[in-house]
Amino acid sequence: MSRVREYAPAALVLVMALLLWEAVVFAFAIEFYLLPAPHVIVQSLRETYPVLVEAGLYTFTEAVVGYALGCGGGILAAMAASRSPAFATVVLPYAVASASVPIIALAPLAIVWFGVEQGSKIAIVVLMTFFPTFVSALRGLSSVTPQSLELMRSYAATEQQIFLKIRLPHSLPMMFTALRACATLAMIGAVVSEFFGGPVKSLGVYIKSTASLFQTRQAWSAILVACALGLLFYFAVALIERLVMPWHFERSES
Repeated sequence: MSRVREYAPAALVLVMALLLWEAVVFAFAIEFYLLPAPHVIVQSLRETYPVLVEAGLYTFTEAVVGYALGCGGGILAAMAASRSPAFATVVLPYAVASASVPIIALAPLAIVWFGVEQGSKIAIVVLMTFFPTFVSALRGLSSVTPQSLELMRSYAATEQQIFLKIRLPHSLPMMFTALRACATLAMIGAVVSEFFGGPVKSLGVYIKSTASLFQTRQAWSAILVACALGLLFYFAVALIERLVMPWHFERSES
């Protein structure tokens, strides 16, 4: 019941926004090729469902593979940096500075380097997810209190034991905060990078081609699929977070 109360306001706002959208389209007689009404988008989604499923799976694969490589690499690099202050000093400034770099602007170059197939899109997703994960994971691993470390060392704990018992559990909340954010970033990066080139069976190319032909109903239906996949990815990571560290949520809810 508490979950229903938690999400009810957001659901109500969504329903009201859709009703307002529908009303505005009909009240001002807006042509559907400019702004289709929600019910028209749903109808188009039903008609193009097989094509959108294939395109969605193709793009979702790029997002998942790039996410796994980028986030996995970010966590491993953070582990190495937490053990080597010199390595952290060299890498961390570049990781922080990368936040100001429009990585998606590298998509045309990625296509030149890796081709128009999935490799170039995966490379963009890796770049978009690596640095946020690295920074958050390193901060989590490095934010252990000196008292906790001294207590473990007083019991003659090894560095491996300290990492497994103190550093890793302590860093998990910050890691999963980054992992959840990167789940949506991965989907955005995969779709937008496809705008610069890719096979027809991808969501980004489908959205670009249908919009350029003023087939906005089909374009919006593909956007809806991309949003659904992004939300699915996000909630899948959130579910894994609850399974990995249930104590964190039990403490938050108490």
